[in-house]
Amino acid sequence: MKFSAILPLALAQAAAAHYIFPSINNSGNWQYVRQTVNHQHTGPIEDVYSPLMTCYELNPGRGPSGVMNVQAGSTVTFSSSPPIFHPGPAIAYLAKVPAGQSASTWDGKGAVWFKIWQDNAIISNNGISWPNMGAAAVNVPLPRCLENGQYLLRFEHIGLHSASSIGGAQLYLSCAQINVQGGSGGYRPAGMLSFPGSYSPNDPGLHMNMYWPVPTSYTAPGGPVGSC
Repeated sequence: MKFSAILPLALAQAAAAHYIFPSINNSGNWQYVRQTVNHQHTGPIEDVYSPLMTCYELNPGRGPSGVMNVQAGSTVTFSSSPPIFHPGPAIAYLAKVPAGQSASTWDGKGAVWFKIWQDNAIISNNGISWPNMGAAAVNVPLPRCLENGQYLLRFEHIGLHSASSIGGAQLYLSCAQINVQGGSGGYRPAGMLSFPGSYSPNDPGLHMNMYWPVPTSYTAPGGPVGSC
């Protein structure tokens, strides 16, 4: 086979290895999720200091008009297109929209984010894995004790297949616009975070060799999940 024939095949395979999260709860693509820079090429963010780390938005601060009503204590499902291809954790953060502003236009800048969920690594003598591998959709449980109101819900998946080099972790993310109803209030964040600003390329959850020696533990970036 000639090189000219091999190159398009290699590029197609590389593109197929990437993915986006364009919708929640089986809604239309970008109906409630802010359209991301990678909506066509599906590539990741690799610079954790990039301003795109907030929501990876194509048009920052100008989201779709739609805000999805959700119940506190329910589950929000993010679709993955195509299914998640790389090993690594999925993480979800919330940022409450300030009074008088809208989830459709708020920029989500500053130390306004808090972690509400992450899936845990599965570690055995044979290696490390995560339950989201190959998933076409990932469920994110919302705490029942959230305050009511509008939020940005930031969903992130970290591909760790190349993380043995600093800056090798691949971050795939998007932000959904939601309006939480029926919450009891009182959620206690473990810490308030900013994106960019809260991740470092040297974080052990972003710089690791997941293949050898087999890890005995894994700590995701962003600190612990809060509680009711």
